[in-house]
Amino acid sequence: MSQLPTQRSSGHRARKRFGQNFLVSESVIHNILRALNPGEDQDIIEIGPGLGALTKPLVESGAQLCAIELDRDLAERLKQQFGAKKNFQLINQDVLKVDLASVFDNGKSLRIIGNLPYNISTPILFHLLNQSTPIEDMHFMLQREVVDRMGAEPGSSHFGRLSVMIQYRCDVESLISVPPGSFDPPPKVHSAVVRLRPRPPELQATSEAMLDRIVRSAFGTRRKTLRNSLRKELGADSIESLGIDPGLRPENLSVVDFVKLANCANQNGKQPK
Repeated sequence: MSQLPTQRSSGHRARKRFGQNFLVSESVIHNILRALNPGEDQDIIEIGPGLGALTKPLVESGAQLCAIELDRDLAERLKQQFGAKKNFQLINQDVLKVDLASVFDNGKSLRIIGNLPYNISTPILFHLLNQSTPIEDMHFMLQREVVDRMGAEPGSSHFGRLSVMIQYRCDVESLISVPPGSFDPPPKVHSAVVRLRPRPPELQATSEAMLDRIVRSAFGTRRKTLRNSLRKELGADSIESLGIDPGLRPENLSVVDFVKLANCANQNGKQPK
């Protein structure tokens, strides 16, 4: 089925330094909104609203919406278009510098949606997961390869650091495949919409800094076995005592296995770098 464009850039030239690709496909917009199903009683944060293709129906849903837009020109356009709406607010700032707990400050859980710039999508994801405010769910447009890595199962070639660190904190569901022609200008890669639902870890890490160190070390040399890649953190005997074969490569472990390794290393007094 052909994609039906809603609008083109309307005189705004997409800026490469902001990673701007504006969603213009009506069918994709409809599918995203159907997946999100926004309601009047919800607090929603939209990251990178751009030209407002999703902003307009989100405001019309009656939800309390806060749009976070870095580009000053786009922020001004959004302010002019939606500023009079009582359920709309705008933050013209880098999302990495925004404390989400201060946006609504009412104790309710947040829903987050966004078309994230591909060049900084991973830092944004980890920034959001480290916020103190409760998050109900997150719906993001990302490079399809990133979505594949986020939801990859152990044993897959896509399974890596991003898979472990996201799945430690969230359930991951790939929802919609989005071709380049759905954007203006079209990116050089395919995209996908992913849903993340934060939840308590299956096994709690005693130090998330140590978990990150273990995962980085393991996948930094993913062709090596755990015996070799983790030798600075754990000896082969310690790995084996956890019921994990030190001769395995990192992609063959589960998320819980990595937490066990991190907790053991933390108990042994290793200091995360």
